[in-house]
Amino acid sequence: MIKVVTVCGNGIGSSLLLKLKIEAICKEEGIEVEAESIDSGNAVGVNADLIVTVKELASIFPEEQKVAVIRSYTNKKKIKEDVLPTLKELAENNN
Repeated sequence: MIKVVTVCGNGIGSSLLLKLKIEAICKEEGIEVEAESIDSGNAVGVNADLIVTVKELASIFPEEQKVAVIRSYTNKKKIKEDVLPTLKELAENNN
């Protein structure tokens, strides 16, 4: 199972919507995922296979942390385009 953390500034609205979109995409693709939404202040240092956030917040994470940068918190098509290749790669490596 892939642990995904979605991150926005406050960890309430946008990251929660993104978490739900990621879960839906993974369900459609048959990828097992455990998703959590969190604010940017508490996200650094969280143990996750993948952090999903916008470009403005991506730089707060260490280089060794895998980060997928999204263009939208709400547009499922754009989220899928931005995140699915990384999710598939992680799913393959977990098998």
